Amino acid sequence: MDSGSAESFAEMGTLGIEEEFFVVDSRGVPTAGTDELVYDTEPPEILDGRLDHELFKCVIETQTPKIERLADARENLLAVRNALVEHAEAGGFRIAAAGLHPAALWRELEHAEKPRYRNQLNRIQYPQHRNTTTGLHVHVGVDDADKAVWVANEIRWYLPVMLALSANSPYWNGFDTGLHSARAKIFEALPNTGMPTCFDSYDDFAAFEETMLRSDSIADRGELWYDVRPHTGLGTVEVRTPDGQADPERVMAFVEYTHALVEDLAARYEDGESGYRHRRELLDENKWRAMRYGHDAAFVRRDREGEIGLGDVVDRECDRLGVSGIRDIYDGESGATRQRRIRDEEGVEALYESLVLREQ
Repeated sequence: MDSGSAESFAEMGTLGIEEEFFVVDSRGVPTAGTDELVYDTEPPEILDGRLDHELFKCVIETQTPKIERLADARENLLAVRNALVEHAEAGGFRIAAAGLHPAALWRELEHAEKPRYRNQLNRIQYPQHRNTTTGLHVHVGVDDADKAVWVANEIRWYLPVMLALSANSPYWNGFDTGLHSARAKIFEALPNTGMPTCFDSYDDFAAFEETMLRSDSIADRGELWYDVRPHTGLGTVEVRTPDGQADPERVMAFVEYTHALVEDLAARYEDGESGYRHRRELLDENKWRAMRYGHDAAFVRRDREGEIGLGDVVDRECDRLGVSGIRDIYDGESGATRQRRIRDEEGVEALYESLVLREQ
């Protein structure tokens, strides 16, 4: 597979939303269902060519069509989600969302037969065998390759903020991890994941991507699973940080915020700003705080002068970017806290049911 090209970066501000979900049974427990839903039956038209599965037969992925304007994103998101719910129900399944499903026991679940995943299992072994993670990926189009790399560099500081707000995976393999986003920690066990380093230019990133392909370190560019990447095939900056979410309004908050961040950083690049070019180690510390503490996280500031709490970041970002969705998320109960509360107050069956998608 080729490694894309600079010419792919041709449109500014377009959107694409990818979501990974769990296929679940009548009790809300993950079950093998992707063979039936992806291969054995015809999906609704909007899902044609935009429905796939992941490593486990209980994990399914959707992509929206390319969205030209932010104002059209919610309509497209709901159309895809509703179509998936209907498609699943027609096959006797349901759909659930979280960063990790509390009932997903990786040793008991079936892996997909697709050669790409069989190759990954053979090559990566244990870390991939246990990878029951699901997330939200937001693509924003950028109209210049060097600009896209610069934006991807600079957006890294904000990724722990997104992770803390989205944290929705306290349980893994049936137990409470003590983390708010265990998904982020489980996923980081794979190669080529986590917070990427800073790249000097598009040529610098493209050379790295080509080296990884040529050296057989990755089978295709999709195996660069970093928290953010310039997508050299689609011409986007792809943010891959948030945990999966059942509530579409939460998804839209991250879509709105990611779009605003990319647009703002693109303008800063055009104004000639030099950027912060943070070390990966500093950003890893902030990411750890996000996955451990969720809404209670505080971060090392961009200028490295002390700390700033998540609430203060949210207030600042909403004011400077004109967004509101992330404030609604912060002011509400976090996904991880909600999962723990429901399990404690109502039991595991109620917890599983709380993760199931409803038609909107």
